[in-house]
Amino acid sequence: MSEELSLYAVTAESSRGRAHLEKPHSYRSDFERDRDRIIHCSAFRRLEGKSQVFTPGLDDYYRTRLTHSIEVAQIGRTIAKELGLNESLTEAICLAHDLGHSPFGHNGEKVLNDLVSEFGGFEHNHQTLRIVDLLEHPYPAFMGLNLMYETRLGLAKHRSTYDQPQGEVFSEENCSLEGQVADLADRIAYNCHDLEDGMRARLIGAERLKSIKIFAEAQSSIDAETIGDRTIRRTRTAKAILDKLVSDCIDASKRTLAETDAKTVDEVCARSENLIVLSAERDAELAELEEFLMQNFYLHETLKRTADEVKDWLEQLFEKLSQEPELMPGYFRRFIPEQGLQRAVCDYIAGMTDRFALKTLREIQPETGDRL
Repeated sequence: MSEELSLYAVTAESSRGRAHLEKPHSYRSDFERDRDRIIHCSAFRRLEGKSQVFTPGLDDYYRTRLTHSIEVAQIGRTIAKELGLNESLTEAICLAHDLGHSPFGHNGEKVLNDLVSEFGGFEHNHQTLRIVDLLEHPYPAFMGLNLMYETRLGLAKHRSTYDQPQGEVFSEENCSLEGQVADLADRIAYNCHDLEDGMRARLIGAERLKSIKIFAEAQSSIDAETIGDRTIRRTRTAKAILDKLVSDCIDASKRTLAETDAKTVDEVCARSENLIVLSAERDAELAELEEFLMQNFYLHETLKRTADEVKDWLEQLFEKLSQEPELMPGYFRRFIPEQGLQRAVCDYIAGMTDRFALKTLREIQPETGDRL
């Protein structure tokens, strides 16, 4: 594989390896094993029940954290392949980048951060590392998944408009190009599919979007006026935007990489600026779409009402479990002596799906059942 990759791509030979030495697999590379470990871990499965924007179960047509992660991985692999990067590493980071997300999306993350602000806070990138390094325990010899160094680095350094890593434990300024691909793939994916989901929910309409340059360009490119079916028109528009952004990322990143003097992974990681980029024009157009979605979708009154409910639900859960930790499974209680009560409670709640959080609240606070 390494002979087919660019000089600045991560390879098994250039990797800093695993914290715990393991015997090589007979036919899977180290980064393929990372990808597979992520796919098979329980935290990945639970992403199916965690909000992207809409609460799972409200309507099966909306994205969840799981389908979002799969879409990010598809975009990431496409970009990595075209740039001669390590596809398996890129896919592993993409699939795992949201493992640490709490129930109820960014609303839940903010509430948990407030609840444990005096005990280290809560940030989902840092929580992702806790999951892959500590909380998952499928092997008898060590805690965590024992992922490759570069996979963990990409997760710790994950950045997007709404993701700013905190409490980092790595000395590098940046992550590998594969991790940078995951960052931009995430940004492209959630803007495109949140746009589609927002239109499906009829919280935002095409008429209001016509002033957004990249939306208008996408509609023109698919001859949207000739497509009578609203569902098809909406989907093709979102996919056209996605295609334009991915193509631009590949072209712009090739130019940036050709102009830079970075020739090795270490040189890439030592640079504070990303080398996987959009052109200035497309970046501005995407930022315009992001601002529209923030003001007209994420802050929509319908979603803001849900945010107020989430705060109440999680505060009740946290208070009750902190007062009666015996209500938690023994697996999480065993972390209390070393990690602290509040952190153990936070870990337990953060791992819940939206549905399980509400189910647990009904069970431990029966008096709230009628309000859920």
